Amino acid sequence: MNTTAGQQWMSLALSTNLGSMSKRVQCEYFKELTALQKRFCRTNIELMPSVIKGSIMALKECQYQFKWRRWNCSTVRKARKKQISPFGLALKSGTREAAFVHAIFSAGIANAITKQCSTGKISRCSCDANLRGYSRAGFQWSGCSDNVVFGVRFSKAFVDGYERERWTKAWTFDRVLMNLHNNEAGRKAIENNLAMRCSCHGVSGTCSTRTCSRVIPSFQEIGMKLKEKFDCASMVALQRVGARIALLPKDKRLKPLTNQDLAYLKESPSYCDANKREGSLGTTGRYCNEHSKGIDGCALLCCDRGYRSSIEIVKKRCRCKFKWCCQVTCDTCSIAQKVYKCR
Repeated sequence: MNTTAGQQWMSLALSTNLGSMSKRVQCEYFKELTALQKRFCRTNIELMPSVIKGSIMALKECQYQFKWRRWNCSTVRKARKKQISPFGLALKSGTREAAFVHAIFSAGIANAITKQCSTGKISRCSCDANLRGYSRAGFQWSGCSDNVVFGVRFSKAFVDGYERERWTKAWTFDRVLMNLHNNEAGRKAIENNLAMRCSCHGVSGTCSTRTCSRVIPSFQEIGMKLKEKFDCASMVALQRVGARIALLPKDKRLKPLTNQDLAYLKESPSYCDANKREGSLGTTGRYCNEHSKGIDGCALLCCDRGYRSSIEIVKKRCRCKFKWCCQVTCDTCSIAQKVYKCR
């Protein structure tokens, strides 16, 4: 059974030719896509550069959020022929990490598509013009909010498509439900955290008229929200509820699962040592924080193997000056810095 197949499309995050693809995307070029996804690509060719952009954005945010964890969202560029998930085998078992990755990639696609629609350069979609007139708060809607409805709908169709192809295969049923659930949780992180962006209009700097629009939050904020969900994710199992099968928390004392929560099927390995079968690269050679007692500290990150210190030359901004108006200029200085790496 290929348990990573649902993640193959995530290899789009390793694309290095986004610039050339922005003019004409060749759907057949992407071996990462299933037949269904390739058909979807051909009918939505104008939006595929945003799919790639959203995938890249999701990978970067995953690596940012997990920078100081034992599993740091590392990618494997030279994957096996029959397994081209960008994360190797790290996500094969339905762990917390798999839950987060599915959520952040689903959110990344929804985010990128929504933003692209708001530019007004796409024939398939535009900004959301449904909010018009004056609100009860007294401001005027600008008539051009972020079209999160289209972005979420597109993400659902593209990201969930492959999972639904596996729906009838009993041996993947729990994993399919888990992936679909976490995909939805990623999209909910965008839908439920929309922000207001307002502008003032009036003579001599007054704010006699205020126009506002509804916008999606920064993607880093989405990443932080999903990381919080990762930390309190629920371990689940397939259970019968009346006439249907659903994922329910294994611990009956926990609150019921909502569509905003992350869910996983199996406890994560320690990720301390390199283990190809578990998709673990280990933590040997990783930077750690000697002064921290948290997960980024050398004791926990290095799994009590110890660590080495060395002096490295790093480049940092220095001698910054403020120039009127309104710019800050800095030099780049080479500084000797003590660093710590896991044995």
